Amino acid sequence: MPASQTIGIDFGTTNTVVSLTGADGQAELVRFAADGAHASTFRSALSFHADPDELSGRKVEGGPWAIEAYLDEPTETRLIQSFKSYAASPLFTETTIIGRRYRFEDMLSAFLLRLRAHAGDQMAETPPRVIVGRPVRFAGASPDPALALSRYEIAFRRLGFSEVLYAYEPVAAAFFFARRLKQDATVLVADFGGGTSDFSIIRFERRDGVLRSTPLGRSGVAVAGDAFDYRIIDNLVSPELGKGASYRDYANILPIPNRYFATFARWDQLALMRGSRDMRDIRGLVRRCLEPERLARLVAVLDGNHGYRLYQSVSRLKEALSVQTEARFAFRAGDVVIEKDVARTQFEGWISRELAAIEGAVDEALAGAALEPDQIDRVFLTGGSSFVPAVRRLFVERFGEAKIDSGAELESIAAGLSLMGAERDLSQWCERAV
Repeated sequence: MPASQTIGIDFGTTNTVVSLTGADGQAELVRFAADGAHASTFRSALSFHADPDELSGRKVEGGPWAIEAYLDEPTETRLIQSFKSYAASPLFTETTIIGRRYRFEDMLSAFLLRLRAHAGDQMAETPPRVIVGRPVRFAGASPDPALALSRYEIAFRRLGFSEVLYAYEPVAAAFFFARRLKQDATVLVADFGGGTSDFSIIRFERRDGVLRSTPLGRSGVAVAGDAFDYRIIDNLVSPELGKGASYRDYANILPIPNRYFATFARWDQLALMRGSRDMRDIRGLVRRCLEPERLARLVAVLDGNHGYRLYQSVSRLKEALSVQTEARFAFRAGDVVIEKDVARTQFEGWISRELAAIEGAVDEALAGAALEPDQIDRVFLTGGSSFVPAVRRLFVERFGEAKIDSGAELESIAAGLSLMGAERDLSQWCERAV
């Protein structure tokens, strides 16, 4: 890896993507071999397993290998996913994993080391510069961006990078998109990740062959693909597993507590319920439930550790509804079978609150830029949820179909980050941790 290269890392809530750019100015994505295929996305997950054969007493894995380790031995393995959501939280200081304390930067370091190991020769040497993507608005209540970047700084410098720069994720996507522009333009970039949706409005102009940018407005909201998944679970699956049912408590008829179903917001937490007090309570409620067969399905899903399979079914439905007006949800695990036809309009009703939040964030970006929709020349949609028709429709109705563009939805940010490295003046694109 020549020293002139810049590496761009899009560390996402759900997936992480890495891109390398050399002196020739071309970006190349790092690919990972898993399950007999090569993918450019690396799941943002870590697993820790007590292993007497390891010198540290624990075996650490990342990406799809972390999920595989967890599924093999869920009760003996600690799985950490979506940990980016803790980056800016001053309330999160550390967690104890198999007898060892981990701060956020420790988890990120461990994750990056496993990512580099699985990248093999593609990341065998560390270039001096890394440009890391950051959201417009970090997830969580009262997030502290400076704290998040300071934690990033520690983790990335541990990998040997001497220069660590940060760029807003939608700005990186905009940089990637700007190469297509044939003339000066004001561009709105909408980046839909797993945990956040970010929006930036940028004016692009070429002067003497050099691309110049002027940031005009930006906004973000902690709503994205993971929230869409949970709405499917909550409206379609949970009622089949006992949500809304009642049980007899002596002379009283009481509802099954909703807290048992809130866990479905994180599939990796489902296996941990098996040994919990809640699980013991659920087993007892089956005998007193007025519809015991529904609650018995919940017990079967938890006992069989079928959470990941459930979320795979949810993802398939969401993808199908992106291209079809109706699709069949199919989840089969042991004796539990849930099959239902779902209309796209139903799904859109389930996510109406999330859609309203996205629309409000777009309004905020426009207000910050002091622009009306007709003053936006182009709109670039990127990220997995940009495939959802209801999301795309928000932008078509406001800006017009002719202005909408998309492409490289899962890769544009990482590629844009590494491409920035060839710019003469990085200060207009990037920042350093304070």
